[in-house]
Amino acid sequence: MGERVEKDSIGEKKITSSAYYGVQSVRAKENFQITGRRLCPEFIRNLAQIKKAAAFANHEAGPLGYRRMQAIVHACDDVIAGSLDDQFIVDPIQGGAGTSANMNANEVIANRAIEYLGGKKGDYSIVHPNDHVNMAQSTNDVFPTAGKLTAMDLIFPLLEKLDKLNGALSEKAEEMKGIIKIGRTQLQDAVPETLGQTFGSYASMVRRTAGRIKNSEKELCSLNLGGTAIGTGINTTPVYRSRVIPILANLKKLPLTAAADQMDATQNLDCFVAVSGALKSCAVGISKMCSDLRLLSSGPRGGIGELALPAMQNGSSIMPGKVNPVIPEVVTQVCFAVIGNDASITMAAEAGQMELNAFEPVLFDRLFDSIEEMTNAVSTLTSNCIVGIKANRERCLAILQAGTGAAAALDPYIGYCRSAEIAKESMRTSMPFTELALKESGLPAEQLEKILNPNLLAGSVRADSDEKNSAAV
Repeated sequence: MGERVEKDSIGEKKITSSAYYGVQSVRAKENFQITGRRLCPEFIRNLAQIKKAAAFANHEAGPLGYRRMQAIVHACDDVIAGSLDDQFIVDPIQGGAGTSANMNANEVIANRAIEYLGGKKGDYSIVHPNDHVNMAQSTNDVFPTAGKLTAMDLIFPLLEKLDKLNGALSEKAEEMKGIIKIGRTQLQDAVPETLGQTFGSYASMVRRTAGRIKNSEKELCSLNLGGTAIGTGINTTPVYRSRVIPILANLKKLPLTAAADQMDATQNLDCFVAVSGALKSCAVGISKMCSDLRLLSSGPRGGIGELALPAMQNGSSIMPGKVNPVIPEVVTQVCFAVIGNDASITMAAEAGQMELNAFEPVLFDRLFDSIEEMTNAVSTLTSNCIVGIKANRERCLAILQAGTGAAAALDPYIGYCRSAEIAKESMRTSMPFTELALKESGLPAEQLEKILNPNLLAGSVRADSDEKNSAAV
């Protein structure tokens, strides 16, 4: 295939002639064999979008000639189209605060631009990775800007999936609004509720956590691009500084703005902590919901069995007919991963020193993983579980009738202590609570029937509602 020789401040190195990457990318690949993965594809495209915006801004400012600018823009378009993904060879977790990823982009774009101008790869007198592609930039403003753009790109589909999950849960709430079951606190029988209320509360949680993610995303639109090394804007021109972000905003169709304090935006990564915190909050709520679904569907005969989850696959290699709640299980594991990633993101953001944070690579790697994995988890939870859930109405009624959850409703009429005595007697004798209450409470049957109306106890009807719904438990 042939080789070319490139050199940097460390020395010379042979590069495969067909490669668009260069010496700095190769050194990084050799130095950082950490995850065995490559940069997130969306991150690669956003690096190219930034280089494209910078080329336009530098041409407007004067230092970058028209032909070089056009060649760089065409090369960036190739990267954005995904045709050069295999040329991005550096590991996402790397030393150097992201310099290796930035130089991988600079080298690929430079060598592709050289070809557009009729030269051969490696002839950096035509287009240089640092002098031309990286003109008026630093890793320290390019890398975090690419991280913010990528986070926003990935969050958009997550919000779409959360909206679909909310819709599916809301439909289940409507479908099951007339099914009364026993509520539980601390895994013990409590007071009646409807399955509609159960799923309605899940939908409320999803809407709230989605709103929290969307609100945290707003901070990502504030960029330090143009601040270069530490936020002072060294090696830039006034025209470049005023134009690069508006041009990028137009390319991305996003409301991007320059950070009010470029030095602050260069050294502090708390905006990513806010996004990760919102993702963690979402993961906590969804994991709790999945735990509930597993419990409510447990058994089905030896457990609660009030819900039937869709049967997706065999549950055991030894127990015939066993079906496990595999979808809530896998979603819960994703939630664990997101919560763990948040700890890494928090520590990476905290570890910045002086005018720069060197730990953005692991922060971005974990943040992108959290967003993408949560997106996929929410999608499978909705389509492979929630939409197919069925209620076991008879089981709900049987457990409700066997329990003493209605005892609390008697407190205002006969007092807590007397209600507790009847409840304990019911459990001891296995006599239905309503029968024992009719015998021991001293209340007239008609009044007791109204007091113990399960729809009223669950709050699904008002006290003055049509009494045709008032069948006693």
